[in-house]
Amino acid sequence: MKRDIINKFTEWKNKGNRQPLILTGARQVGKTWAMKEFGAENFKKSAYISLDNNPNMKNLFENSVHPDELLPFLNAEAGVEIDSETLVIFDEIQEVPKALTALKYFFEERPDIAIIAAGSTLGVSLHNGVSFPVGKVEFMTLQPMSFAEFLDALSETQLRNAIETKNYVLLDSFHEKLIGLVKQYMLIGGMPEVVAEFVKTRGFGETRKIQQKLLMSYEKDFSKYTNAEMATKLGLLWRSVPAQLSKENKKFIYGVVKTGSRARDFEVAIQWLADSSLIYKAGRISNPSLPLKSYEEFGIFKMFLHDIGLLCAMSGVSEKIILEANSIFKEFKGALAEQFICQELLTLGKEPFYWSVENSQAEIDFLIQQEDKIIPIEVKSGVNLQAKSLKVYIEKFKPSVALRVSLANYKISDNIIDLPIYAFRSWFQ
Repeated sequence: MKRDIINKFTEWKNKGNRQPLILTGARQVGKTWAMKEFGAENFKKSAYISLDNNPNMKNLFENSVHPDELLPFLNAEAGVEIDSETLVIFDEIQEVPKALTALKYFFEERPDIAIIAAGSTLGVSLHNGVSFPVGKVEFMTLQPMSFAEFLDALSETQLRNAIETKNYVLLDSFHEKLIGLVKQYMLIGGMPEVVAEFVKTRGFGETRKIQQKLLMSYEKDFSKYTNAEMATKLGLLWRSVPAQLSKENKKFIYGVVKTGSRARDFEVAIQWLADSSLIYKAGRISNPSLPLKSYEEFGIFKMFLHDIGLLCAMSGVSEKIILEANSIFKEFKGALAEQFICQELLTLGKEPFYWSVENSQAEIDFLIQQEDKIIPIEVKSGVNLQAKSLKVYIEKFKPSVALRVSLANYKISDNIIDLPIYAFRSWFQ
Protein backbone atom coordinates (compact mmCIF):
# COMPACT_ATOMS: atom_id res chain seq x y z
CA MET A 1 0.00 0.00 0.00
CA LYS A 2 1.06 3.56 -0.63
CA ARG A 3 1.50 5.90 2.33
CA ASP A 4 1.79 9.64 1.90
CA ILE A 5 4.41 9.90 4.63
CA ILE A 6 6.94 8.37 2.22
CA ASN A 7 6.97 11.75 0.42
CA LYS A 8 7.74 13.50 3.72
CA PHE A 9 10.55 11.03 4.36
CA THR A 10 12.02 11.94 0.97
CA GLU A 11 11.97 15.64 1.85
CA TRP A 12 13.73 14.80 5.12
CA LYS A 13 16.38 12.72 3.32
CA ASN A 14 17.28 15.59 1.01
CA LYS A 15 17.62 18.24 3.72
CA GLY A 16 20.90 19.92 4.45
CA ASN A 17 22.10 19.36 8.03
CA ARG A 18 19.67 16.45 8.29
CA GLN A 19 18.87 15.29 11.82
CA PRO A 20 17.91 11.77 12.88
CA LEU A 21 14.15 11.35 12.50
CA ILE A 22 11.87 10.00 15.22
CA LEU A 23 8.61 8.61 13.86
CA THR A 24 5.86 8.42 16.45
CA GLY A 25 2.24 7.39 16.39
CA ALA A 26 -0.16 4.90 17.90
CA ARG A 27 0.68 1.23 17.72
CA GLN A 28 -0.25 -0.62 14.52
CA VAL A 29 -0.57 2.46 12.28
CA GLY A 30 2.13 1.17 9.92
CA LYS A 31 5.36 2.77 11.14
CA THR A 32 7.57 -0.28 10.51
CA TRP A 33 6.22 -0.88 7.00
CA ALA A 34 6.63 2.78 6.04
CA MET A 35 10.25 2.91 7.18
CA LYS A 36 11.20 -0.32 5.42
CA GLU A 37 9.43 0.70 2.22
CA PHE A 38 11.19 4.06 2.23
CA GLY A 39 14.56 2.39 2.73
CA ALA A 40 13.96 -0.05 -0.11
CA GLU A 41 12.97 2.74 -2.50
CA ASN A 42 15.54 5.38 -1.60
CA PHE A 43 18.75 3.77 -0.29
CA LYS A 44 21.15 1.14 -1.55
CA LYS A 45 20.93 -0.64 1.79
CA SER A 46 18.73 -0.69 4.88
CA ALA A 47 19.91 -1.76 8.34
CA TYR A 48 16.79 -2.77 10.28
CA ILE A 49 17.30 -3.22 14.02
CA SER A 50 14.40 -3.95 16.35
CA LEU A 51 15.03 -2.99 19.95
CA ASP A 52 11.97 -4.82 21.23
CA ASN A 53 12.97 -7.63 23.61
CA ASN A 54 16.58 -7.33 22.44
CA PRO A 55 18.93 -7.65 25.45
CA ASN A 56 22.05 -7.46 23.28
CA MET A 57 21.11 -4.03 22.00
CA LYS A 58 20.05 -2.88 25.46
CA ASN A 59 23.46 -3.83 26.84
CA LEU A 60 25.22 -2.21 23.88
CA PHE A 61 23.59 1.19 24.37
CA GLU A 62 24.01 1.00 28.15
CA ASN A 63 27.77 0.79 27.62
CA SER A 64 28.16 3.40 24.86
CA VAL A 65 26.27 6.03 22.90
CA HIS A 66 29.05 7.04 20.48
CA PRO A 67 28.73 5.96 16.81
CA ASP A 68 32.30 4.72 16.30
CA GLU A 69 31.91 2.35 19.24
CA LEU A 70 28.37 1.30 18.29
CA LEU A 71 28.73 0.74 14.55
CA PRO A 72 30.66 -2.58 14.53
CA PHE A 73 27.97 -4.15 16.71
CA LEU A 74 25.11 -2.55 14.77
CA ASN A 75 26.65 -3.91 11.55
CA ALA A 76 26.62 -7.40 13.05
CA GLU A 77 23.07 -7.08 14.38
CA ALA A 78 21.66 -5.86 11.07
CA GLY A 79 23.86 -7.98 8.84
CA VAL A 80 24.65 -4.89 6.80
CA GLU A 81 27.72 -2.66 6.60
CA ILE A 82 26.38 0.74 7.67
CA ASP A 83 27.67 3.72 5.73
CA SER A 84 26.39 6.91 4.10
CA GLU A 85 24.37 4.88 1.57
CA THR A 86 22.47 3.04 4.31
CA LEU A 87 19.19 3.85 6.02
CA VAL A 88 19.43 2.80 9.66
CA ILE A 89 16.06 1.88 11.17
CA PHE A 90 15.74 1.58 14.93
CA ASP A 91 12.31 0.08 15.59
CA GLU A 92 10.58 0.19 18.98
CA ILE A 93 13.23 2.62 20.21
CA GLN A 94 11.24 3.33 23.36
CA GLU A 95 12.33 -0.11 24.64
CA VAL A 96 15.98 1.07 24.91
CA PRO A 97 15.91 4.68 26.14
CA LYS A 98 19.69 5.08 25.88
CA ALA A 99 19.32 4.58 22.12
CA LEU A 100 17.44 7.90 22.10
CA THR A 101 20.47 9.53 23.70
CA ALA A 102 22.71 7.98 21.03
CA LEU A 103 20.80 9.84 18.30
CA LYS A 104 22.38 13.08 19.51
CA TYR A 105 25.86 11.69 18.98
CA PHE A 106 25.01 10.29 15.56
CA PHE A 107 23.90 13.78 14.56
CA GLU A 108 27.03 15.41 15.94
CA GLU A 109 29.63 12.77 15.02
CA ARG A 110 28.19 10.91 11.99
CA PRO A 111 25.66 13.19 10.28
CA ASP A 112 26.26 11.31 7.01
CA ILE A 113 24.32 8.31 8.34
CA ALA A 114 20.55 8.56 7.84
CA ILE A 115 18.57 7.27 10.81
CA ILE A 116 14.85 6.82 11.35
CA ALA A 117 13.82 5.66 14.80
CA ALA A 118 10.24 4.58 15.42
CA GLY A 119 8.33 4.07 18.61
CA SER A 120 4.97 4.58 20.23
CA THR A 121 4.29 8.21 21.09
CA LEU A 122 3.90 7.39 24.76
CA GLY A 123 6.99 5.18 24.97
CA VAL A 124 9.22 7.82 23.39
CA SER A 125 7.96 10.43 25.87
CA LEU A 126 8.70 8.19 28.88
CA HIS A 127 12.44 8.57 29.19
CA ASN A 128 12.98 9.35 32.87
CA GLY A 129 16.64 9.51 33.81
CA VAL A 130 17.78 9.48 30.19
CA SER A 131 19.30 12.41 28.31
CA PHE A 132 16.86 13.21 25.51
CA PRO A 133 18.38 14.70 22.31
CA VAL A 134 16.48 17.99 22.39
CA GLY A 135 17.22 19.99 19.25
CA LYS A 136 19.19 17.12 17.72
CA VAL A 137 16.31 15.15 16.23
CA GLU A 138 13.30 15.79 14.02
CA PHE A 139 9.83 14.38 14.68
CA MET A 140 7.07 13.12 12.43
CA THR A 141 3.79 11.49 13.44
CA LEU A 142 2.13 8.77 11.41
CA GLN A 143 -1.65 8.84 11.58
CA PRO A 144 -3.99 6.05 10.43
CA MET A 145 -4.52 6.03 6.68
CA SER A 146 -6.42 9.03 5.35
CA PHE A 147 -9.41 8.71 3.04
CA ALA A 148 -7.11 9.57 0.12
CA GLU A 149 -4.77 6.71 1.05
CA PHE A 150 -7.81 4.45 1.38
CA LEU A 151 -8.77 5.31 -2.20
CA ASP A 152 -5.27 4.42 -3.35
CA ALA A 153 -5.50 1.08 -1.55
CA LEU A 154 -8.77 0.32 -3.35
CA SER A 155 -7.18 1.19 -6.74
CA GLU A 156 -9.34 4.31 -6.96
CA THR A 157 -6.35 6.56 -7.63
CA GLN A 158 -8.12 8.37 -10.49
CA LEU A 159 -10.85 9.47 -8.09
CA ARG A 160 -8.19 10.62 -5.64
CA ASN A 161 -6.55 12.63 -8.42
CA ALA A 162 -9.89 14.19 -9.36
CA ILE A 163 -10.40 15.23 -5.73
CA GLU A 164 -6.91 16.68 -5.36
CA THR A 165 -7.13 18.59 -8.64
CA LYS A 166 -10.55 19.91 -7.59
CA ASN A 167 -12.22 18.58 -10.72
CA TYR A 168 -15.73 19.15 -9.39
CA VAL A 169 -17.40 18.51 -12.76
CA LEU A 170 -16.01 14.99 -12.75
CA LEU A 171 -16.64 14.59 -9.02
CA ASP A 172 -20.32 15.46 -9.47
CA SER A 173 -20.60 12.55 -11.89
CA PHE A 174 -19.11 10.16 -9.32
CA HIS A 175 -20.73 11.78 -6.28
CA GLU A 176 -22.80 8.76 -5.19
CA LYS A 177 -19.88 6.38 -5.65
CA LEU A 178 -17.64 8.61 -3.55
CA ILE A 179 -20.25 8.87 -0.80
CA GLY A 180 -20.37 5.08 -0.81
CA LEU A 181 -16.60 4.93 -0.48
CA VAL A 182 -16.71 7.35 2.45
CA LYS A 183 -19.23 5.06 4.13
CA GLN A 184 -16.90 2.10 3.61
CA TYR A 185 -14.00 4.09 5.03
CA MET A 186 -16.03 4.99 8.11
CA LEU A 187 -16.56 1.30 8.85
CA ILE A 188 -13.07 0.14 7.90
CA GLY A 189 -11.03 3.11 9.07
CA GLY A 190 -7.35 3.65 8.41
CA MET A 191 -5.54 0.94 10.35
CA PRO A 192 -3.35 -0.68 7.66
CA GLU A 193 -3.98 -4.29 8.69
CA VAL A 194 -7.73 -3.72 8.52
CA VAL A 195 -7.52 -1.92 5.17
CA ALA A 196 -5.34 -4.69 3.72
CA GLU A 197 -7.90 -7.31 4.73
CA PHE A 198 -10.73 -5.28 3.20
CA VAL A 199 -8.79 -4.85 -0.05
CA LYS A 200 -8.36 -8.62 -0.18
CA THR A 201 -11.89 -9.72 0.70
CA ARG A 202 -14.13 -6.62 0.23
CA GLY A 203 -16.02 -7.97 3.23
CA PHE A 204 -16.59 -6.72 6.76
CA GLY A 205 -16.57 -9.93 8.80
CA GLU A 206 -12.82 -10.48 9.07
CA THR A 207 -12.07 -6.77 9.21
CA ARG A 208 -14.26 -6.41 12.31
CA LYS A 209 -12.38 -9.30 13.96
CA ILE A 210 -9.07 -7.51 13.31
CA GLN A 211 -10.50 -4.29 14.72
CA GLN A 212 -11.62 -6.07 17.89
CA LYS A 213 -8.14 -7.60 18.21
CA LEU A 214 -6.57 -4.15 17.92
CA LEU A 215 -8.92 -2.73 20.54
CA MET A 216 -7.99 -5.54 22.92
CA SER A 217 -4.27 -4.97 22.32
CA TYR A 218 -4.61 -1.30 23.23
CA GLU A 219 -6.34 -2.19 26.49
CA LYS A 220 -3.50 -4.61 27.28
CA ASP A 221 -1.09 -1.71 26.86
CA PHE A 222 -2.88 0.12 29.66
CA SER A 223 -1.64 -2.53 32.09
CA LYS A 224 1.77 -2.81 30.44
CA TYR A 225 2.69 0.84 30.94
CA THR A 226 0.77 1.72 34.12
CA ASN A 227 -0.29 0.39 37.49
CA ALA A 228 -3.62 -1.33 38.17
CA GLU A 229 -5.41 1.82 39.33
CA MET A 230 -4.39 3.84 36.29
CA ALA A 231 -5.17 0.93 33.93
CA THR A 232 -8.72 0.84 35.32
CA LYS A 233 -9.16 4.56 34.73
CA LEU A 234 -7.78 4.29 31.22
CA GLY A 235 -10.18 1.48 30.40
CA LEU A 236 -13.16 3.48 31.66
CA LEU A 237 -12.11 6.53 29.65
CA TRP A 238 -11.34 4.55 26.51
CA ARG A 239 -14.69 2.78 26.51
CA SER A 240 -16.58 6.04 27.20
CA VAL A 241 -15.61 7.72 23.92
CA PRO A 242 -18.63 6.44 21.91
CA ALA A 243 -20.98 7.61 24.67
CA GLN A 244 -19.30 11.03 24.75
CA LEU A 245 -19.76 11.40 20.98
CA SER A 246 -23.35 10.16 20.95
CA LYS A 247 -24.50 13.19 22.97
CA GLU A 248 -26.09 16.13 21.20
CA ASN A 249 -23.53 18.34 22.93
CA LYS A 250 -20.23 16.53 22.41
CA LYS A 251 -18.35 18.42 25.11
CA PHE A 252 -16.52 15.88 27.26
CA ILE A 253 -18.40 15.15 30.48
CA TYR A 254 -16.56 13.35 33.28
CA GLY A 255 -19.82 12.00 34.68
CA VAL A 256 -20.27 9.92 31.51
CA VAL A 257 -17.06 8.05 32.37
CA LYS A 258 -18.14 7.31 35.92
CA THR A 259 -21.06 8.74 37.86
CA GLY A 260 -19.93 11.49 40.19
CA SER A 261 -16.40 11.72 38.79
CA ARG A 262 -14.59 15.01 38.36
CA ALA A 263 -11.70 16.37 36.35
CA ARG A 264 -9.11 15.60 39.00
CA ASP A 265 -10.10 11.92 38.88
CA PHE A 266 -9.25 11.48 35.20
CA GLU A 267 -7.02 14.36 34.05
CA VAL A 268 -3.81 12.32 34.14
CA ALA A 269 -5.47 9.37 32.40
CA ILE A 270 -6.81 11.59 29.62
CA GLN A 271 -3.35 13.02 29.03
CA TRP A 272 -1.94 9.47 28.95
CA LEU A 273 -4.34 8.50 26.16
CA ALA A 274 -3.58 11.72 24.27
CA ASP A 275 0.18 11.16 24.63
CA SER A 276 -0.35 7.62 23.31
CA SER A 277 -2.01 9.06 20.18
CA LEU A 278 -5.11 6.98 20.93
CA ILE A 279 -7.39 9.96 21.43
CA TYR A 280 -7.43 13.55 20.29
CA LYS A 281 -8.75 16.46 22.34
CA ALA A 282 -10.24 19.38 20.43
CA GLY A 283 -10.15 22.26 22.89
CA ARG A 284 -12.84 24.91 23.12
CA ILE A 285 -12.26 28.49 21.99
CA SER A 286 -14.83 31.14 22.87
CA ASN A 287 -12.70 34.07 21.68
CA PRO A 288 -11.36 33.13 18.23
CA SER A 289 -8.22 35.23 17.97
CA LEU A 290 -4.69 34.61 16.72
CA PRO A 291 -2.87 32.50 17.65
CA LEU A 292 -5.70 30.08 18.36
CA LYS A 293 -3.65 27.92 20.72
CA SER A 294 -3.29 30.83 23.12
CA TYR A 295 -7.08 31.08 23.51
CA GLU A 296 -7.76 27.39 24.19
CA GLU A 297 -9.84 26.87 27.33
CA PHE A 298 -8.13 24.02 29.13
CA GLY A 299 -10.49 21.53 30.69
CA ILE A 300 -13.23 22.06 28.10
CA PHE A 301 -12.87 19.87 25.03
CA LYS A 302 -14.33 17.26 22.71
CA MET A 303 -12.66 13.86 22.58
CA PHE A 304 -12.19 11.81 19.41
CA LEU A 305 -10.72 8.37 18.85
CA HIS A 306 -7.62 8.08 16.64
CA ASP A 307 -9.39 5.87 14.07
CA ILE A 308 -12.96 6.02 12.81
CA GLY A 309 -13.13 2.31 11.99
CA LEU A 310 -12.14 1.40 15.55
CA LEU A 311 -14.82 3.81 16.81
CA CYS A 312 -17.42 1.93 14.75
CA ALA A 313 -16.12 -1.42 16.02
CA MET A 314 -16.10 -0.24 19.62
CA SER A 315 -19.68 0.99 19.19
CA GLY A 316 -20.95 -2.11 17.41
CA VAL A 317 -21.99 -0.27 14.24
CA SER A 318 -23.29 -2.97 11.91
CA GLU A 319 -21.99 -3.47 8.39
CA LYS A 320 -25.61 -3.53 7.21
CA ILE A 321 -25.79 0.18 7.79
CA ILE A 322 -23.87 0.85 4.57
CA LEU A 323 -26.93 -0.43 2.68
CA GLU A 324 -29.28 1.96 4.45
CA ALA A 325 -29.13 5.22 2.50
CA ASN A 326 -27.04 7.71 4.44
CA SER A 327 -27.95 6.56 7.93
CA ILE A 328 -24.32 5.94 8.84
CA PHE A 329 -23.73 9.68 8.77
CA LYS A 330 -26.43 10.15 11.38
CA GLU A 331 -25.03 7.62 13.84
CA PHE A 332 -24.04 9.20 17.17
CA LYS A 333 -25.96 12.32 16.15
CA GLY A 334 -23.56 13.04 13.33
CA ALA A 335 -20.41 12.27 15.29
CA LEU A 336 -18.98 9.97 12.61
CA ALA A 337 -18.86 12.86 10.17
CA GLU A 338 -17.07 14.97 12.80
CA GLN A 339 -14.67 12.11 13.55
CA PHE A 340 -13.93 11.84 9.81
CA ILE A 341 -13.11 15.55 9.52
CA CYS A 342 -11.01 15.51 12.69
CA GLN A 343 -8.86 12.69 11.28
CA GLU A 344 -8.49 14.42 7.93
CA LEU A 345 -7.30 17.60 9.69
CA LEU A 346 -4.74 15.64 11.70
CA THR A 347 -3.33 13.99 8.57
CA LEU A 348 -2.87 17.51 7.21
CA GLY A 349 -0.96 18.52 10.33
CA LYS A 350 -3.75 20.89 11.41
CA GLU A 351 -4.64 21.31 15.08
CA PRO A 352 -8.45 21.39 15.41
CA PHE A 353 -10.31 23.37 18.04
CA TYR A 354 -14.03 24.14 18.33
CA TRP A 355 -16.05 27.23 19.14
CA SER A 356 -18.89 27.72 21.56
CA VAL A 357 -19.82 30.08 24.37
CA GLU A 358 -21.53 29.50 27.69
CA ASN A 359 -25.32 29.80 27.83
CA SER A 360 -25.70 29.47 24.06
CA GLN A 361 -26.60 26.58 21.78
CA ALA A 362 -24.41 27.98 19.00
CA GLU A 363 -21.36 25.83 18.28
CA ILE A 364 -18.90 25.52 15.39
CA ASP A 365 -17.64 21.97 15.03
CA PHE A 366 -14.03 22.93 14.27
CA LEU A 367 -11.82 25.99 14.13
CA ILE A 368 -8.37 25.87 12.59
CA GLN A 369 -5.64 28.39 12.01
CA GLN A 370 -4.50 28.68 8.39
CA GLU A 371 -1.57 31.10 8.27
CA ASP A 372 -3.10 34.42 9.37
CA LYS A 373 -6.73 33.26 9.07
CA ILE A 374 -9.10 31.50 11.44
CA ILE A 375 -11.35 29.17 9.48
CA PRO A 376 -14.64 27.90 10.93
CA ILE A 377 -15.71 24.44 9.77
CA GLU A 378 -19.32 23.29 10.10
CA VAL A 379 -19.94 19.56 9.58
CA LYS A 380 -23.40 18.46 8.47
CA SER A 381 -24.43 14.80 8.52
CA GLY A 382 -26.78 15.01 5.54
CA VAL A 383 -27.70 17.27 2.62
CA ASN A 384 -29.63 19.79 4.73
CA LEU A 385 -27.32 22.82 4.72
CA GLN A 386 -29.15 24.90 7.31
CA ALA A 387 -26.45 26.01 9.74
CA LYS A 388 -27.70 28.43 12.38
CA SER A 389 -24.47 28.28 14.37
CA LEU A 390 -22.39 29.10 11.33
CA LYS A 391 -24.63 32.09 10.62
CA VAL A 392 -24.20 33.32 14.19
CA TYR A 393 -20.42 32.91 13.98
CA ILE A 394 -20.16 34.72 10.63
CA GLU A 395 -22.26 37.64 11.84
CA LYS A 396 -20.21 37.93 15.02
CA PHE A 397 -16.66 37.40 13.76
CA LYS A 398 -16.87 38.02 9.99
CA PRO A 399 -14.36 35.39 8.80
CA SER A 400 -13.00 35.82 5.26
CA VAL A 401 -14.00 32.24 4.47
CA ALA A 402 -16.05 29.51 6.14
CA LEU A 403 -16.25 25.83 5.23
CA ARG A 404 -19.41 23.78 5.38
CA VAL A 405 -18.93 20.03 4.90
CA SER A 406 -21.84 17.78 4.01
CA LEU A 407 -23.13 15.14 1.60
CA ALA A 408 -24.12 17.85 -0.86
CA ASN A 409 -22.16 18.87 -3.95
CA TYR A 410 -19.58 21.61 -4.16
CA LYS A 411 -20.71 25.23 -4.37
CA ILE A 412 -19.74 28.71 -3.18
CA SER A 413 -22.20 31.15 -1.61
CA ASP A 414 -20.65 34.47 -0.64
CA ASN A 415 -17.83 33.52 1.76
CA ILE A 416 -19.22 30.04 2.54
CA ILE A 417 -17.66 27.17 0.62
CA ASP A 418 -19.75 24.00 0.57
CA LEU A 419 -17.53 20.94 0.28
CA PRO A 420 -18.67 17.34 -0.19
CA ILE A 421 -17.20 15.33 2.66
CA TYR A 422 -14.92 13.34 0.37
CA ALA A 423 -13.31 16.53 -0.99
CA PHE A 424 -12.71 18.28 2.32
CA ARG A 425 -8.98 17.58 2.53
CA SER A 426 -8.30 18.85 -0.98
CA TRP A 427 -9.30 22.40 -0.08
CA PHE A 428 -6.07 22.70 1.92
CA GLN A 429 -3.80 21.24 -0.76
